Parts: sequence; C-alpha cells; structure tokens
Amino acid sequence: DERGKEALRRVGLADFADRRPSELSGGQKQRVAIARALFCEPKLLLCDEPTGNLDSETGREVIEFFRELNSRDKVTLLIVTHERRVSTVAKRVLAMRDGALVEASAEEAEHAS
Repeated sequence: DERGKEALRRVGLADFADRRPSELSGGQKQRVAIARALFCEPKLLLCDEPTGNLDSETGREVIEFFRELNSRDKVTLLIVTHERRVSTVAKRVLAMRDGALVEASAEEAEHAS
C-alpha cells in the first residue's frame, strides 16, 4: 500500500488515490499508468506514445518526469513516439528506415514527427 502511494506521489497524484478512473482527466490517467509501471521499480520502462493524447503542458510535465526518472533513478526509457518534443530531449534517437532500426542524425531527429 505504501509503495503504491509513493508511486502516485512521484507522478503528482497523491491526493487522487481515492478517485475512480472516471473522475480523472486524460493526463491524470496517463500518470496513473506511469505510477503503476513504477510500482515494481523497473530498470527499463517501455513507453508507447506516452504524450500522444495529452495537452502541451501535461505532455511537457510527463517528459520532464521521464528525464528526472532517468537521471535520478537511472531508469532506462525506451520511448516510441512521432512527437518531436519527445525526441528532442532524448539522449539517443533511433529511427526506422526501410524496416531497419538506424541511428538518427541530429537533423533527422529534429524532423522526426
């Protein structure tokens, strides 16, 4: 129970622990999903379009949280996205080209959206 509360606190939802899903916004639901993933203290977090359905501000908060998670907790994040704002803060950007995974140049990363 305490680990669950800590996970919610880390994503800024400690005060929402007793809410039902229907009472949460889309951004809050996304952060609950992240909290659930953090519950088991993973070394690797796989994220499929984590900001895709979020408004700009909430998406920025999620990206900043991921940066903190990586730097502070040493969690590796593998993020699949079409959004430039996500790829611009990544330490490494890979792209799919002709069905193959390739290292993206800085210019390709800038235009990957």
